[in-house]
Amino acid sequence: MPGKTRHYFPGNNTPQGFFSYYDYILKQREAEKIYCLKGGPGLGKSTFMRHIGETMLQEGEDVDFLHCSSDPDSLDGILLRSKRVAMIDGTSPHIVDPINPGAVDTIIHLGEYWNEQGIRRNRQLVLDCSDHLKDHYARAYSYLGAAGKIHEGLGRIYDTYLNKPQLYKKAASIINKELTHKKLSPTPGTVRKQFASALTPKGYVNYIPSLMAEATRVYLIQGPAGMNGSRLTRLFLESALQRGYDVECYYCSMSPAEKPEHLYIPQIKTAFVSSNQFHSLSKDDFEGKVTVIDMNRWIDIPDNSSAQIHEESMTQLMSQLLEKAFQCFREAKKEHDLLEQAYAPNMDFSRLEPLREKILTEIRGL
Repeated sequence: MPGKTRHYFPGNNTPQGFFSYYDYILKQREAEKIYCLKGGPGLGKSTFMRHIGETMLQEGEDVDFLHCSSDPDSLDGILLRSKRVAMIDGTSPHIVDPINPGAVDTIIHLGEYWNEQGIRRNRQLVLDCSDHLKDHYARAYSYLGAAGKIHEGLGRIYDTYLNKPQLYKKAASIINKELTHKKLSPTPGTVRKQFASALTPKGYVNYIPSLMAEATRVYLIQGPAGMNGSRLTRLFLESALQRGYDVECYYCSMSPAEKPEHLYIPQIKTAFVSSNQFHSLSKDDFEGKVTVIDMNRWIDIPDNSSAQIHEESMTQLMSQLLEKAFQCFREAKKEHDLLEQAYAPNMDFSRLEPLREKILTEIRGL
């Protein structure tokens, strides 16, 4: 019987530039083995990992597919949870180097299978494409930086007119129902940080339902983008950790270090999920029992007030800036595809199949 799949992003394009949670994919002391793939674009790293992941999936292993925010159709890694094995693309912008080589980490350098002289004949193309890529991403991050400031400004507006006593009352009732039956633990739980959605050349892409597929209870927090729904998720997160529960925490693309946007607590199969206009979700997206928390009813911005006027114009401007960033990412994707053409024809892909089989044999034996 095939295993189960999950999909998410270990890194993201954000107002702060590229933001990585690669360190949380698989901790060194938890890992049986971490494979680190090195090599240039177009060498088949994503296909290599996908083949191994899908093979293990058909053999009954649960597999997490880790997607690339610069191209969500490509993979930046796979994780075999029960085997405690990860395979990660260790190239720029998410450079990953072995921490404990041999003991935990193994480097796989696909450059061993290329024709370097052939690539050098495309030297000017490689250098030009690399420079153009930097320019496209610099422009994209400028737009995202501006959108991030507006996102913060919208948060301040919503926070001013938010009925906080009602929010905390609701949070307390949920914590009392879901968490207080377990006593506080002398050893707090752990947090595993990733992104359930990402800002990509395809716009906002999210894999939220796949991450919550095992949940039997889902709290769906609805509100506009910029609203600080993380006030709720932080309370749930802290309460769960204090009781020793491990929590999967998925952060906001616009505030990647500060705002936990979605939570899943595997031990009690309970999820807390945020929904807004960029990743809009409904009860139909989840199989478990869904409780909707509509934060809009706790916001009371006076009609025709300055705050309401600014909220509308800022929301529109943020959407426009995000679309500008998405366009830059699409231009970067075209440049990256051109760059791959300098490498792919000079790669001996036939030699990768024996390497894949060797690694699959290693993984099966772990």
